[in-house]
Amino acid sequence: MAAPPVYLVDASIYLFRAWHSMPDAFLNDRGQPTNAVYGFTGFLCSLVEQARPSHVGVAFDVSLTTSYRNEIYPEYKANRDPAPEELKRQFAWARDVAEAMGFKCYGDERFEADDLIGTLATHWRDRGHAINVVTGDKDLAQLLEDGDSWWDFARNIRLGPDGIVDKFGVRPGQIADWLALTGDSVDNIPGIPGVGPKTATALLGHFGTLEALFERLGEVPHLSFRGAKSLAPKLEAHRETAELARRLTGIDCAVPSALADPDIQRREIDAARLNRLFDELSFGGMLRQRCLQTG
Repeated sequence: MAAPPVYLVDASIYLFRAWHSMPDAFLNDRGQPTNAVYGFTGFLCSLVEQARPSHVGVAFDVSLTTSYRNEIYPEYKANRDPAPEELKRQFAWARDVAEAMGFKCYGDERFEADDLIGTLATHWRDRGHAINVVTGDKDLAQLLEDGDSWWDFARNIRLGPDGIVDKFGVRPGQIADWLALTGDSVDNIPGIPGVGPKTATALLGHFGTLEALFERLGEVPHLSFRGAKSLAPKLEAHRETAELARRLTGIDCAVPSALADPDIQRREIDAARLNRLFDELSFGGMLRQRCLQTG
């Protein structure tokens, strides 16, 4: 019998989407906003209804300013405003709801959700399971191998490794190098000036890796894309920047806290805990019943 597929959820992206898209009118009896956790709970229900998963890991970001990447580059994600207290409270509720629904949740002060997902993906793939990364973040596409999928659930886009090539222009294993060349404004990661996505794709199409590119810079002027003749000096001048960025864009797949407890087989729903939470959140009967029926 084939090993069941594993689903690894990038929780924060779905909480932020709900926070920005759900009406502010979602409040509990104390007047506290609940829109993000309401939307996230509905997403979890939809995921279970569509996939019927037996193995689910849900990873939360709790290391916005304390990630090991901040030690490497203090400006990492420094362009992001701190989450308001109203949203921080909902992150905590969302984790409580996910756990009450039987999902194993992860968060780490030093490692990001990407790293937790990467660690769990490696652990379960080594045991014969296909990996489904549930996210809208292109960074996580670097984790895919044959048989895996990157699933942007909200947009109903599900891609395997070949689909990643079609969408982003590079293979999954080249995503981190591609981001190191282009930079990533979302995470405040510097890139090489003048190297955009098309140029980065052309360079990696020829050299394969960032390391090989810098080992063979003399070949760059002979490439056929526009601006290639003047690009080599620019690459050499910003080599340290690209190598620094590469340390930020790669995913750590050996996070100790995830390796210590990687069992993500879904547990039974804790109906009493879920009902207490929904009472606190002032959620109506429809969502409550829907969640209870996902067991």
